[in-house]
Amino acid sequence: MELKRLLHVVLSFWLLLCIGCSDGRFVVEKNSLTVTSPEKIKGTYDSAIGNFGIPQYGGSMAGTVVYPKDNQKACKAFDEFSISFQSKPGSLPTFVLVDRGDCFFALKVWNVQKAGASAVLVADDIEEALITMDTPEEDSSSSKYIENITIPSALIQKSFGEALKKAISGADMVNVNLDWRESVPHPDDRVEYELWTNSNDECGVKCDMLMEFVKDFKGAAQILEKGGYTQFTPHYMTWYCPQAFTISKQCKSQCINHGRYCAPDPEQDFSSGYEGKDVVIENLRQLCVFKVANESNKSWLWWDYVTDFQIRCPMKEKKYNKECADAVIKSLGLDSKKIEKCMGDPNADADNPVLKEEQNAQVGKGSRGDVTILPTLVVNNRQYRGKVAKGAVLKAICSGFEETTEPAVCLSDDVETNECLDNNGGCWQDKAANLTACKDTFRGRVCECPLVDGLQFKGDGYSHCEASGPGRCNINNGGCWHKSQDGHTYSACVDTGDVKCQCPPGFRGDGINSCDDIDECKEKKACQCPECSCKDTWGSYECTCSGDLLYIRDHDTCISKSGTEVKSAWAAVWVILIGLAMASGGAYLVYKYRLRSYMDSEIRAIMAQYMPLDSQSEVPNHVSEDRA
Repeated sequence: MELKRLLHVVLSFWLLLCIGCSDGRFVVEKNSLTVTSPEKIKGTYDSAIGNFGIPQYGGSMAGTVVYPKDNQKACKAFDEFSISFQSKPGSLPTFVLVDRGDCFFALKVWNVQKAGASAVLVADDIEEALITMDTPEEDSSSSKYIENITIPSALIQKSFGEALKKAISGADMVNVNLDWRESVPHPDDRVEYELWTNSNDECGVKCDMLMEFVKDFKGAAQILEKGGYTQFTPHYMTWYCPQAFTISKQCKSQCINHGRYCAPDPEQDFSSGYEGKDVVIENLRQLCVFKVANESNKSWLWWDYVTDFQIRCPMKEKKYNKECADAVIKSLGLDSKKIEKCMGDPNADADNPVLKEEQNAQVGKGSRGDVTILPTLVVNNRQYRGKVAKGAVLKAICSGFEETTEPAVCLSDDVETNECLDNNGGCWQDKAANLTACKDTFRGRVCECPLVDGLQFKGDGYSHCEASGPGRCNINNGGCWHKSQDGHTYSACVDTGDVKCQCPPGFRGDGINSCDDIDECKEKKACQCPECSCKDTWGSYECTCSGDLLYIRDHDTCISKSGTEVKSAWAAVWVILIGLAMASGGAYLVYKYRLRSYMDSEIRAIMAQYMPLDSQSEVPNHVSEDRA
């Protein structure tokens, strides 16, 4: 076990040595820093562009330099010292000078940015040639602030830093101008740029940032490429295994072509998960996708493939494989046979021309240094420094155009890719219902199942989308079978319940592609009474009875029409008789009640005349007075 760990360490160290082997060198990208006052230090000085934040490529920035009295290395938040660098209205932006040491460059810049400064100058603590201020090793704490740094920063030499401090301590106003206009050459009306990337999506924070950049920048990149404004080339970094270890398990798991082309194990664990050679093979596939697409004058399809592969074939879902890659290639209409031919045999004991060319390209040439960091962006043969984000990178690319030749995308935020017009962007579509999952956005085309008339389609957006929920039958019949014939229309779409497509009564089938008419007569499913005669019709049947009989469908039986009529007549008679009897009874009861009331009244009147009561008032009678 200890031997395996040692071998892992040796191979990992060799990886660092072999990236950019032979005659390699690191070139520091610089910008111009001009001091305009005070007079005694006035002049132009070199400064090294930080590899984070957003340098103002193609532009310049003037400001006033300040040197804090406390927290001069900027390793702590300035609000702990009640210090703010926020510029007052109408004043020049504030450039903060801090000292190198004790913490990461990026943390210094982040603390200064939070205090309100517009730019940061970091003074070196030793006399040496300028270096590039890079981001720290990825971890959760540093990633939170690195991706949010938006101000530019630069490293200056120790002697220049001391001169600035002396001028500031002498109460001089130090005005400087940072100039990025010559950081990227701009010889003509076309920009050549390249992106060094990786298909591995399990390498931590930097991989996540790279994946997000590719998706965000895709739309702008495709507009530039389709318009002929740029010439883009993707690159992938590889290394070779030392000759002494080519037959080891570690090299075999990380390399192809007998140790010639390798990549680190994604999980840094040789015993489980994906292997380094899986990454090398996918990197090779993506290179060949670009070559095949470029041969058909559609080089921009590389951006579609890479973003779709990230979405559809992630390592964490165990889909990082050839089958998933082939599905993406097919959806984009690329020639899979040409791509396979380009990739060659990864098991062959021979050089792979495509990957060999990549290893040679890693070595710096001319004004460009070695490629040792992922991701690396090179614009007009100059390495880009700064945050790898859409706005910052687009600005750097646009600064590479000769003045007045910039395309419209460099002058406006309105980006329309119109990718959906070509092969529906490789997304799902229903031609019959005129529906598509392809959407053109400022980030390029995306494949998302549509929302139609309040009904949301669900699926992956690439090969499958289906309507779900109430109302689905109103759109293309919910994707179910339907047919009209003989003035009748039948549908297999069911709006409620778990069953989505079910053949209607009288039909049999899967409900999606077909529903066949059932012959109820032949299969003896109806009209089986002795007197019945059955005739099959489309979607139903007709049943007639012999003689003077009537067919009752619910009971599948025949009854006599005359018998029915006699019964109906007698029923009517009985209803009338019962009604008359009830009316007579009611009238008799009313009459009896009224008569009895009248007789009671007369009897009381007569008795009152012959046997009057003292306490009883005179009771009116109905007998005339002359009779009394």
